[in-house]
Amino acid sequence: MKALMTALVALLLSSASWAAATITIVNGDAPGVGFNDPAPVAPVGGNTGTTLGAQRLNAFQAAASQWGDSLDSSVPIRVLATWEALPCTDSAAVLGSAGALEVFSDFPGAPQANAWFGKAEANKLLGFDMDPETPDVRARFNVNLGQAGCFTGSPFYLGLDNNHGSNTDLVTVLLHEFAHGFGFQTYTDDETGELLAGVPSIWDYFLLDTSSGKVWKDMSNAERAASAVKSGKLVWNGVQVTNAAQLVLQAGTPVLTILSPPSESGVLQVGTAAFGPPLASPGLTGEVMPVVDTAPDTGLACTPLSALNAQAVKGRIALIDRGACTFVVKVRHAQDAGAIAVLIADNVAGAPPPGLGGSDPGIFIAAVRITQEDGAALRQALAGRSRKHSGLFANLGVNLAVRAGTDALGRVLMYAPRPNQPGSSVSHYDTSATPNLLMEPAINADLRHAVKPPYDLTLPLLKDIGW
Repeated sequence: MKALMTALVALLLSSASWAAATITIVNGDAPGVGFNDPAPVAPVGGNTGTTLGAQRLNAFQAAASQWGDSLDSSVPIRVLATWEALPCTDSAAVLGSAGALEVFSDFPGAPQANAWFGKAEANKLLGFDMDPETPDVRARFNVNLGQAGCFTGSPFYLGLDNNHGSNTDLVTVLLHEFAHGFGFQTYTDDETGELLAGVPSIWDYFLLDTSSGKVWKDMSNAERAASAVKSGKLVWNGVQVTNAAQLVLQAGTPVLTILSPPSESGVLQVGTAAFGPPLASPGLTGEVMPVVDTAPDTGLACTPLSALNAQAVKGRIALIDRGACTFVVKVRHAQDAGAIAVLIADNVAGAPPPGLGGSDPGIFIAAVRITQEDGAALRQALAGRSRKHSGLFANLGVNLAVRAGTDALGRVLMYAPRPNQPGSSVSHYDTSATPNLLMEPAINADLRHAVKPPYDLTLPLLKDIGW
């Protein structure tokens, strides 16, 4: 590492000092690449650079300035950054990645013994740089974005005004990735549950599995691995984030509540639809009835429902399986049959249930997606109830007592999808947060350039872990 840093000394980019922390971008690119790309470009969105490389650097400095104004450290923070070819297609891309280059535990001034802290935070707490020859954060960003085969024609937006349109805003991506480098991540393996060198991350002291009542530091490897895929059960148990969530997240969580019979009662996660009316409170209550038309369209509602099945779902909540046709086609057929709402059960395992995409201004009933597991359980329960000649009743709506992205006690949900998503699971906020948060696993188009309340919860989490 010393040899690498020696080669980079001449490329150290100047940066200003800010009130709370100084963040310096270390240019690791080769001549003509990334920050050194001489391609001429026109100024855009307050970014006055006249070459592609200069505009990239200006965007980095804008993100560094915002974080510098937000963090408190007397020790300069150095981010070694490069532009590289990262995995990319026209439908999915790794925009960037970042993390601490070194971690430290049990150093003088550490607020928690037996816990890993990223280098930037450890330096802040100690008051000097524990390894001056090594940068604090390593960051990589996708140099091919916008080129053929990699979001073709949709490069990073390099303006500083967030007016990115349909493109990906680079400053937003930088704010996200820098946060990972400053400590918004666990150093524990979320797939295997294995601690780094047998020591938990400071993160693991706050990551709580509500189904077991344990935080990650107190779990076995197997328990941590199982906890990482418990969507809706993994929360951040930190005071700063919990308090700030009351200012940032909106009241109301979309849910499907099974009301009766008592043996089936409970609350199910749902993914809301991009079409039809939004869910409301106190919601819509009705009997759930499955679509069971005969082959080749069994349970799919891809063709108009038969007279018998239409009569069965009329005035009820229709349960439909995903597959073979679009969501809007399924919902339109249920609506035409007189259904008052639709539940679409996924056809692949996984949680939480994603939303329903599509557009049809003629749909006026609510629709949501539920997991494959929950759909199978409902169908099994319905089969049992039909034999007993009694129905299964549910309420589909918004629980105003729970903020979107928290549990019933106001603790913010962490991303714990099933199956595990390495690089995304655990070290992000859950996608149910509303409004969208900077530290969700994907960059949403409606994000502000914000890291703290009243718009975001990134800084409160860093404060929980000791910043």
